[in-house]
Amino acid sequence: MEIFFSRDIDGGICRLDQDESGHCIKVLRHRCMDEISIIDGSGTLHRCRIISDSHKGVEAEILESVPDWGGHPYRLHMAVCPTKNNDRYEWFAEKACEMGFDELTPVIGEHSERKVLKTQRVEKILVSASKQSLKAAVPAVNEPVSVKEFIRLHSGENDPETLKLMAYCFEDEKAPRRSIKEVLEGFEGKDIIIMIGPEGDFSRQEAEAALEAGFIPVHLGPSRLRTETAAVTAVSAVYFRYL
Repeated sequence: MEIFFSRDIDGGICRLDQDESGHCIKVLRHRCMDEISIIDGSGTLHRCRIISDSHKGVEAEILESVPDWGGHPYRLHMAVCPTKNNDRYEWFAEKACEMGFDELTPVIGEHSERKVLKTQRVEKILVSASKQSLKAAVPAVNEPVSVKEFIRLHSGENDPETLKLMAYCFEDEKAPRRSIKEVLEGFEGKDIIIMIGPEGDFSRQEAEAALEAGFIPVHLGPSRLRTETAAVTAVSAVYFRYL
């Protein structure tokens, strides 16, 4: 199934940007009157008919719109520290998108080796992964913030319908970690936030701030996982919880 992406949708017409138009016309050889499928990034798939086949700007009239196409029955916000190697972070974003999540915030921890992340490339990878995995919604990518700032921003979310988790490697007698599988199985809501630390793990001060803000400390099993592996494992735990 060929899927295109556009946010330029108005008055029953979808317009593809130059890159998508070039792929549609030059590579796939579509012409006027051909029917194509276009996702809007917000959850709707539009079945369309091409009415202008310029390789610089395809226009297509909407024949049918399918809301919540390829959606999932939960809302997952991943807050993941950038990895030292950018490719590993992009790999996580791609694989997590294939399973299903809704929002990504790169968080910079006290032990983070990488302090900067360009979000534009991650956004492009998520568009491609959404199309590949048959999803009409593309996860939102926020600008990086510090771990403590992210915790502060979400400290007021004490709604029992929102589950806030923080995965780290060390043990704390005051707040022993629980299995993420166990915590998810006991949760009846659908809004979930999961924080994953850098290669050097969260600091104890960051963990204490998270606990005070209502985050639950969790572990992902006995293996010590890299940041990107831990993030994908957490997303898969949520994915299987709601199957």
